[in-house]
Amino acid sequence: MQIVRVIGTTTATLKEAGLSGQKFLIVQPVKPDGKPASEPTCVAVDSVGAGRGDLCLMVTGSAARVVRGAAGLPVDAALIAVIDEISV
Repeated sequence: MQIVRVIGTTTATLKEAGLSGQKFLIVQPVKPDGKPASEPTCVAVDSVGAGRGDLCLMVTGSAARVVRGAAGLPVDAALIAVIDEISV
């Protein structure tokens, strides 16, 4: 899992049929202190109702394809939690 911040949204009118109704968010990986990490931004399927500015947990790879609402879909990243607080 990776900590990310939602920085935007994306709209795709033409997409794989199974992806209809899915919300795609642009996310920036961040360090536990909230500062941007060196990894590049990416697009993740939102399964938790996240919004711009939210800190979230993201899974990638095969774990993203078993998330509720994205099971079996051609996705590589999915948001699985909105983070309330980080304590290091």
